[in-house]
Amino acid sequence: MHTAPLRIGTFTRSLLLDVARAAGHLEHAGIDVVEGSVPSSPAQFSALVAGELDIVLTSPDNVLAYRFLSGNPLGENLPVQIIAAIDRGLGLSLCTAPPLASVEAVRGQIVGVDVPQSGFAFVAFELLARAGLSSGDYAVESLGSTPRRAEALIAGDCSATVLNAGNELRGVAAGCHVVSRACDIGPYLGTVLAALTTTDPAIEERREHLAEALLATSREILDGRWETEVIDAATRLLGLSAAEAADHRACLMDPAQGLIGSGAVDADSVSTLIELRRRHRPTPELDLVEASWPSLLTGPARGV
Repeated sequence: MHTAPLRIGTFTRSLLLDVARAAGHLEHAGIDVVEGSVPSSPAQFSALVAGELDIVLTSPDNVLAYRFLSGNPLGENLPVQIIAAIDRGLGLSLCTAPPLASVEAVRGQIVGVDVPQSGFAFVAFELLARAGLSSGDYAVESLGSTPRRAEALIAGDCSATVLNAGNELRGVAAGCHVVSRACDIGPYLGTVLAALTTTDPAIEERREHLAEALLATSREILDGRWETEVIDAATRLLGLSAAEAADHRACLMDPAQGLIGSGAVDADSVSTLIELRRRHRPTPELDLVEASWPSLLTGPARGV
């Protein structure tokens, strides 16, 4: 079967994409997905604008920021849309470096984030605040993507950060500590499939086929299928032990943190994202986000 290329940018190598390939869903959809790792969310969206990527797996907060907010890292609004909801954070957790077993020990230390004004940074700030640390109690340093922050935490280059998608398990294996989780905040949406709007019907069709393939794989994993493939992908792509890979599989199947088989974006999770911004980076523009975010949704994300 002839396959058409589709370039996707990810922070952590995508287990879901790997299993979709092993299950034959990508071949059946007629798409050849080329995955590339991106070092940060600004780099990811810069690559979209430059035409170097066709689609991304990213935080929905990034999509809200680049579509509606003038203070986003690129300083321009982009015609970005959400095609499908993918997961609810995959174990997104506030983690501390090996010597620090409590959040209080982070006081006066460095908290690592991707960039301070978007994405998982607000989860870090909120979980720290709930543990008694305000923004003036620690320094914030931009350290890039989740795998890079995991390496920095393990090396002691920061004292706390948020990790997910198996990186939190890798951190724990190296002596780091999980002190709280994003799901403690409320309903949360961790990853979405997103892209810039396009007038090219061929690219749009390939994006739709990718969404269908990923969601079919998600539903099958949630139904208990592909256990061997999931464990293999978690060990091979994420560097986990067999036991850690099994824990990651359990996380994928957790309704509060795992995969979203329908691909639908729910209003409660978007409200959590908006409220995190209101508390940690307030701007009147959030009123527009609250009123207009449904216009971002296309395909399975609409839930219709």
